[in-house]
Amino acid sequence: MRLSPTTPALPLIALPLSLGLASPALADDATLDIGVPPWPGVTVKSEMVSQLLAPLGYETRTHDVGLQVVYQGLETGDIDALLGGWMPAQQKMFAPREESGVIEGLVNNIEGAQMTLVVPDYLHEQGITSFADLDDHREAFDGKIHSFGAGSAASDVLYQAIDDDAWGLGDWEVVDTSVIGMLGAASSAISREEPIVWVGWTPHWMNLELPMRYLDDPKNLFGEDNGATDVLTVLRSDYGDAHPNLERFFEQFTFAAEEQSWMIQQFGQEEREVEAVAREWLQEHPERVAAMLEGVTTADGDPAWPVVKASL
Repeated sequence: MRLSPTTPALPLIALPLSLGLASPALADDATLDIGVPPWPGVTVKSEMVSQLLAPLGYETRTHDVGLQVVYQGLETGDIDALLGGWMPAQQKMFAPREESGVIEGLVNNIEGAQMTLVVPDYLHEQGITSFADLDDHREAFDGKIHSFGAGSAASDVLYQAIDDDAWGLGDWEVVDTSVIGMLGAASSAISREEPIVWVGWTPHWMNLELPMRYLDDPKNLFGEDNGATDVLTVLRSDYGDAHPNLERFFEQFTFAAEEQSWMIQQFGQEEREVEAVAREWLQEHPERVAAMLEGVTTADGDPAWPVVKASL
């Protein structure tokens, strides 16, 4: 199983600042360099970009590196784009570089992204629909909330909620394991229709394979609008200025959370080849692809959609 978008990143200190390019992207501006953290949804979207831009005459290059290195690369010019700017989780890395004018958050490329606590359908139907309902059923839950790793943004929220006794959670416990461990516990409990509450998010394959419902949280512990999340397309400002045609493409390159959940399931869970997953989606959604390419041209100035349509 491949890593999910919110899996804690691999240690970054040992990773070099240089991405090992033959020359910095600033000196090779014709090539679009995409930073790809080890997250299935971002990996598939990045492959889609490569497949769409190749017939238009643009060369792309992907770099599978940690998130911190991606942001460093955006600053040094080694990286031009990132399709996984999760906000507010990445705000500390994103905001200073945006304020200095090095990068821009071009568009939210996933509509409907969210992270908060979830319960199985059968508990939701029994009336456990809000954070406010949890402590009334503490004994059934054994006072435990399942999360996916100490140091993750989600676990930090939960530990703070316990410290603050928010929603009466002061005497609850966070069970921190991993994404695989957490979802394994959820699947096991669901198979026996037992009570369980865990950290859920969309996009992710869990939304397609587990009968689950998101809990309401009027206190917005996981962020505004009950944990609503933006997944920004982050572009190096100099690159966007030099390539307005590609900037327009990226502004229109967007998906619904359910669509990226499918990508994550197919690549991360089913372990299909990324090229095949990206190709299948593009071939099965010609109207969406045409909309993404509206007003976009080839490198030679011809309309983009007829060329891409022929390539698909």
